Amino acid sequence: MHIATELSAQLGQLQQQNLLRKRRVFQPGAQQYSFAGNDYLGLSQHPLVLKAYADGLQLWGAGSGASPVVSGFQPPHAYLCRQLAEWLGRDDALLFSSGFAANHCTMRSLAPMYSRVVVDKLSHASLLDGMTDATNSWKRFRHNNVQHAQQLLPAEGASLLVSESVFSMDGDQAPLKALADLAAQATADLWIDDAHGLGVVGAEGCSAAGQLTQRQLPVLTATFGKGLGVMGAAIVGSSDLIAYLHTRGREYIYSTAFSGAQAAAVSTAIGLAQGHEGQRLRARLADNIEDFRSTCAQNNIMLAPSEHAIQIVPVGSEQVALTIGTLLAEQGIVVGVIRPPTVAKGSARLRITLSAQHAKEDIQRLIQALSQALTQALVQEK
Repeated sequence: MHIATELSAQLGQLQQQNLLRKRRVFQPGAQQYSFAGNDYLGLSQHPLVLKAYADGLQLWGAGSGASPVVSGFQPPHAYLCRQLAEWLGRDDALLFSSGFAANHCTMRSLAPMYSRVVVDKLSHASLLDGMTDATNSWKRFRHNNVQHAQQLLPAEGASLLVSESVFSMDGDQAPLKALADLAAQATADLWIDDAHGLGVVGAEGCSAAGQLTQRQLPVLTATFGKGLGVMGAAIVGSSDLIAYLHTRGREYIYSTAFSGAQAAAVSTAIGLAQGHEGQRLRARLADNIEDFRSTCAQNNIMLAPSEHAIQIVPVGSEQVALTIGTLLAEQGIVVGVIRPPTVAKGSARLRITLSAQHAKEDIQRLIQALSQALTQALVQEK
C-alpha cells in the first residue's frame, strides 16, 4: 500500500528531527506532579464542579444525543448561554465542543465579509487554519506589534483584527486596549481569543471582556477547558452574530452538542470564578507564580517574561528540550516539551504551567529537579 510506505518514511523523518510526538498516559496521584496542564485554578477537581457534573448526568444523561439545532440544546445549555452573556457583558453566546471548533467555525463564517483579516503571528492554529481556509486576503502582524498591525490594515474597506488575550506558548499578554483603539481608528472589528485568560485574569475572571465593551470587542472566544477546568467553548457577542453563526456555522450545525451535564459543570465553574472562591484561587495562583519566578532567579534559571500561570524556559534545541523533559519525567514531574511546528524552528522550550492547587513544596521540588536537569542536559549536548 502506498499509504503504509509513505507514512513509514514520514515518521522516520520526524523521528530523526526529534519532532515525533508520542502518546503518554498521565495518571494523577501516582507519584506524578503535573506542571503541564491548563487547569490554572484547579476547578477540574473542585467538589462543587464534580457534584454539578454528577447531578447533571442523572438529569440529562451522558450525552446530548443530537446537534444543537435539532434536539441537543437543553435547559443547561440555555442557562449557560445566558450566564456567559451576563458575566461578560454581551448579548448572547453560542456553545461549541472545543475552542478549535469555535474559532475555526467563526473564522470561516466571518472572514469572507471583510476586505482583509489581520492576525497576530502567534495566534492559535484554529484561527490561522480558519483564516487560510476562508479567504486569500489576510496578513499576519509581528507578535504584539500594534504599529505593524496598523501598517497592514487597508485604508479602505472593513477589516477583522485578531489576537489572543494570553498567548499559550509564551505566557505574555496582548495590548488589548491599544488593539481596540487601533480597531476603532481603522474601521476594523476586533476579535480576541480569551482561552487562557478567562477565569484567571481580571476582576471576577472576566479577562478581556472586563477591559473592553461589546462595541470595542465584537467577537470573543470563551474557552471552558483552561481556567474553568471543564471542556468546550463559546463565541460571545451580539445577538446578530450569534444568530448568524447558529444558522451558518458548519462545525456548530453538524456536530453533536456536548452534554447537559457538562454545561451544568461549566456553569458551576463560572459561578466559582466570579465569587469569593475565584478571588481566593487567583490570589493563591499569583503567589505561586511569584514564588516560582523568584526562586528560579535565585537558581539562575532563565525564564521568558510572564505574569501568567504559563511560564516558559527557553531552550532552543529540540534534543535538549526532550532530554530535560525525560529527566524530569524520571522524577515524576511532567512539563510541556514544546517543539516545532508548534513553535518556530530553533525555539524549543519547556512550558511550565502553575496552578492554584500546587503546594509550595511541589514548586520547590520542581525547581530543584529543573536546575539539575538543565545542567545535565547541557553537559550531554556538549
